[in-house]
Amino acid sequence: MSRAAREISEALILALIVFLVIQGSVRNFKVDGSSMVPNLESGQFLLVNKLVYFQLDTSRLAKVIPFWDEESPSTHFAIHPPRRGEVIVFRFPKDPSKDFVKRVIGLPGEEVEVVSGTPYIDGVPMVEPYLKSRDRSNSSALLLGDGEYFVMGDNRRSSNDSRNWGAVPEENILGKVWVAYWPFTQAKLLETASSVTKSLIFW
Repeated sequence: MSRAAREISEALILALIVFLVIQGSVRNFKVDGSSMVPNLESGQFLLVNKLVYFQLDTSRLAKVIPFWDEESPSTHFAIHPPRRGEVIVFRFPKDPSKDFVKRVIGLPGEEVEVVSGTPYIDGVPMVEPYLKSRDRSNSSALLLGDGEYFVMGDNRRSSNDSRNWGAVPEENILGKVWVAYWPFTQAKLLETASSVTKSLIFW
């Protein structure tokens, strides 16, 4: 094989690897509807980070990695589990063929109740700096089980969310919304978990 042909082959292989890595860690999502207005508008295109919530089966790793001692089967997130305030894309629990985008409100093991539009976490009201307006909706207290998340849209008056149909299982979560990139005039990075959770203080 000539040097030029070898370089072309190496470049193509590298491009394929990069493509597969990107496909495995990032996906596109188009917002459909007004449930996240004004932070996300209908028709916007988003990049969703799939890698951040990727789950590692440590019991399987123990079988192939020397000196890895795993006494009982368990699963761990590669980076971190979904955090309060993060915007996520997930398969709708009632119809997994549909993908929804909402914000994480309640975490596994917490009791969530909505009273006059305000979410209460274990009886304590949340401060939500990302909201521009609030509705007066109510929902009964829901105790989240292991791997369950309570999600809500930012446009509370027009959001079909956990107030209506319950928790999202973690296996339905596809990734964390990273950036809105189109239309370019509306392009923006979404707030990181650390900046959101610091402002999600309790009264």
